[in-house]
Amino acid sequence: MIHIGTAGWTIPRQHALHFPREGSGLQRYAARFNAAEINSSFYRSHKPQTYARWVDSVPEDFRFAVKMPKAITHECRLVDVESLLDVFAREIVALGPKLGPVLIQLPPSFAFDAEVARAFMRQLRKRIAGPIACEPRHATWFETDAAEVLTKYRIARVAADPARVPETAFPAGAGSLAYFRLHGSPRMYYSEYDAAFLERLAQTVLQSTAEKIWCIFDNTVSGAAAGNALTLKAAVRCRET
Repeated sequence: MIHIGTAGWTIPRQHALHFPREGSGLQRYAARFNAAEINSSFYRSHKPQTYARWVDSVPEDFRFAVKMPKAITHECRLVDVESLLDVFAREIVALGPKLGPVLIQLPPSFAFDAEVARAFMRQLRKRIAGPIACEPRHATWFETDAAEVLTKYRIARVAADPARVPETAFPAGAGSLAYFRLHGSPRMYYSEYDAAFLERLAQTVLQSTAEKIWCIFDNTVSGAAAGNALTLKAAVRCRET
């Protein structure tokens, strides 16, 4: 299963003609894409009613990835977060079968510490059984020891662009999930990807042996994400036929 979408579900004006005119923003978005990444959960909690409303707005095959709160990843830096994990896990239950991967994005300064990582992932797996993706940004997370810990706890390492180190560009960890996050390059969150890049990405996606493949465009500030996601979706469909 290949899921393609954007961080959030804003429909930029320059791409509005590709979406239905009627319905809420999420309903219109979900008519074209089968996935979205909830980034607002990084900053604040959401009530179960909010998640339930989003679930009711999307088709059966639609899935939401949910970003883990920064209180866990950036403020506590994965230490002594059991109560925070409890709250987060209870909240996202409201997504039911529409819940896709949980996304853990770590601070760029967060170096790999095997003891901290193992303790956190052990606690996380007690609460969340489904797919989990981790986007580390410190170079130490791309060494063998870190990859082994991620694999042990069935956590996929995100393939991110732009790549901070060469290994960043390739999925690792749990082989059942390949999660690509495209932030825009060379200017993060702004730059639009060209057709050649998206064709290569389509080929990479279709060659993946992962059971679940996610491609999320995060170059949303300029509105490029929706257009890039539409192009990738078309390229994947073209190569599949």
